[in-house]
Amino acid sequence: MPAFRRLLFKLLLSSCALLAPLALPIAATAQSSETDAALDGIRQQVDAAQQSVKRAAAASSAAGTGDAGDLGLADDELQNLRSNAAAARTKAADLADKLAPQLAGVQARVAELGTPQPGTKEDADVASQRAALTKERNDLDSQLKLARLLAVESEQLSAQLGSLRRSQFQARLGERTSSILASRFWSELADDYPRDAQRVVALTGDVAQAARAAPLSVWLLAPFALAAAWWLLRWLQKRMLRWLTTRAPAGRLRRSLHAAIETLRWTANFGAAATLLYALLSWSRSLPPAAEGLLAEFCGMLWFGGYMYGLTKALTCADKPSWRLPPLPDSVAASQRWFPLQITVASLATWLAERLAVRVNASLSLTVAVNCIVALVLGLTLVRGLIRTERRWRREFAAERGHTRPLPLAIFAALNWLVLTTAVVCLLVGYVAFGSFAVKQVVWGAVVVGTAYLLAALVDDLLMAWLAGEPHEAGAGSGVATPGGRRPAAQVAVLASGVLRLALLLLALLLLLAPFGEGPADLLRRGGHWQQQALAVGEFKLQPAALLQALLVLLLGLTAVRLLRRWLSDRYLPTTALDPGMRASATSLFGYAGVVVAVSLALSAMGIGLERIAWVASALSVGIGFGLQAVVQNFVSGLILLAERPVKVGDWVSLGGVEGDIRRINVRATEIQMGDRSTVIVPNSEFITKVVRNVTMAEPLGLVQIKLPVPLAADAEQVRTLMFEAYQAHGDVLAAPAPNVLLDGVDGANLLFNATGFVSSPRAVAGVRSTLLFDVLKRLHDAKITLGVAPTTVLLRPDPNLPPSSAAGPPTPTPPPGPSAG
Repeated sequence: MPAFRRLLFKLLLSSCALLAPLALPIAATAQSSETDAALDGIRQQVDAAQQSVKRAAAASSAAGTGDAGDLGLADDELQNLRSNAAAARTKAADLADKLAPQLAGVQARVAELGTPQPGTKEDADVASQRAALTKERNDLDSQLKLARLLAVESEQLSAQLGSLRRSQFQARLGERTSSILASRFWSELADDYPRDAQRVVALTGDVAQAARAAPLSVWLLAPFALAAAWWLLRWLQKRMLRWLTTRAPAGRLRRSLHAAIETLRWTANFGAAATLLYALLSWSRSLPPAAEGLLAEFCGMLWFGGYMYGLTKALTCADKPSWRLPPLPDSVAASQRWFPLQITVASLATWLAERLAVRVNASLSLTVAVNCIVALVLGLTLVRGLIRTERRWRREFAAERGHTRPLPLAIFAALNWLVLTTAVVCLLVGYVAFGSFAVKQVVWGAVVVGTAYLLAALVDDLLMAWLAGEPHEAGAGSGVATPGGRRPAAQVAVLASGVLRLALLLLALLLLLAPFGEGPADLLRRGGHWQQQALAVGEFKLQPAALLQALLVLLLGLTAVRLLRRWLSDRYLPTTALDPGMRASATSLFGYAGVVVAVSLALSAMGIGLERIAWVASALSVGIGFGLQAVVQNFVSGLILLAERPVKVGDWVSLGGVEGDIRRINVRATEIQMGDRSTVIVPNSEFITKVVRNVTMAEPLGLVQIKLPVPLAADAEQVRTLMFEAYQAHGDVLAAPAPNVLLDGVDGANLLFNATGFVSSPRAVAGVRSTLLFDVLKRLHDAKITLGVAPTTVLLRPDPNLPPSSAAGPPTPTPPPGPSAG
């Protein structure tokens, strides 16, 4: 039996070895068939989109009503075609990425077999393997080329559809119809009304028939089910608010969470109504496609309407001023109590009327009339709300004298007035498409801006309160405190908040561009058409698109550097253990580096690399050697000051007779504020090449010294005690190092006392010394101890009438007269 098993095992291995070469071609053939099928599917998808565009263009040309940019296709149809083309491009690119390594592997296997030598007979197994691999390589190569070709065609088709959609959008915005104030407008509407009314009645009849298909008991239970859903959501909201007031950290986090909860609650309320309505009307599944599509779209719009109502109501928060997130006065919020409901109802009515006209394939006159009327209603609703807000704001500013309207608020109000006024005028004179689009864009922009504001506040509050919160807010003992009193988690919170808020800002900008049919790829693709024009300056070609791109990059770069510098100085660096001087130095270095990076990116965007400006650097080196030497010296000295920090912002320095506080270290000079509040500009090289006295560099304490002479007859111990008690009684004199009173010596008839003490800053020395002198003199006066008088020397001026001999010294006494000689 063991011998039989070994024989059977050997036969099995031999069979596998013989069948293996046959299995590989079979697997390769199956995989090739799947790839061919996938490529055929992509080809059919691309061809179908191209045929749709060609048929629409042919129909528009035959009708003679469309121009080059208007194919007669609806915007959603163009969007669907473009989505299909983008999907085909993604599939083809993925397939090409999958085939490329397979082709490389087959080519490597063919190379391993080598090239057959001429005149020699090759083994049959090697020849068959070579033939199979060559065939597989050729198949993969052709499939890879086809996949890349389909990816390019899909990309071109997507770009073509994007251009057609954009041009059609612009063409329709510029169309003008009869004015709603003209009689011709209403006469055309009356002529087309019977046919349009029949279509509307037929569609509403289908909806009514679907409604009757649901049992009566279901319709009777529907209001109770809706009320129960609303009550449950209200109960959940109350529970969440109770949790906020008891568990959430105090501050703005409670208000931002309340706004988010209020928005979600009303979104869910409207969503429950939409879900119930869809379930009732589609109970029997007998709705026609047009009615079912309208119902599905309306239910989706109800969800969005609930979100818009909840967002507006949460941001105004007229009923609970203490929970209001934005800084709105109570009177302004109270004036907009009913505005959320009004704007939501107007928006829903606008959207429903427009979609109803599309679903029934209404005539042009009815479509224009519906769009014009609903857009006017929506625009006037916005104008009414804006007027009420303006009045309340003016009253608030009038009540507070000296206060004016903030500039961002004034700009925002002016833009709204400009857009709405233009839209209403366009609707009245006949530019219905443009006016309707402008009004809806105001609503859409308000929703996007409000959402971005709520999400940015919520993200910032959550991160700062829960990740970087203080121990009494986030729990005692959470995190490790740094020597500066901040936790490392605070730095992470500030960084994460900045990144997420920047992402929200970019997303909001993209959403604001969405109604225009533009996206990031579209904008970049359109900018590429300008590359054909160029102005040659020597070997460098100055292209208009590149120049505008460089200016845009420079503007955005400088703006980003400015915002990041402000964010560093106000938000991030205060969370670190760095002192204020080091924060200012780090902010300045970041600003210099940011400007250099922004200029470099702008030059790169223009097509000028650093290697192309080598000659500029050579020319500048000559100028630096002659005229800019001092400037470069000060610049390098400024960098040394910021790096080595021998002096920093806030230090008290003395340099060449200039003594004061350093307020700012610039790239060329340093600003020093004197004691009389004047500012001295000192070149940075002075701090490097000359002797600088930094009073607050190593020791920030200030020495208060008082020297007093006291007569020898005074009690020295009493004088020492009085002066020591005066130092101890002053609140600004530090206990450590402790004050001290020394007896320096005896000067003639006086005892010389030297009292010293330290204060927290040298800037406080003068004021503390003055106060201590008053106190010491009062204590000595109360103890009846007078100050000593320094010995004086009296110099007698000689009398000019005396003889010269007398001027040399004291007068010589005259001897008494002697006896006469004779």
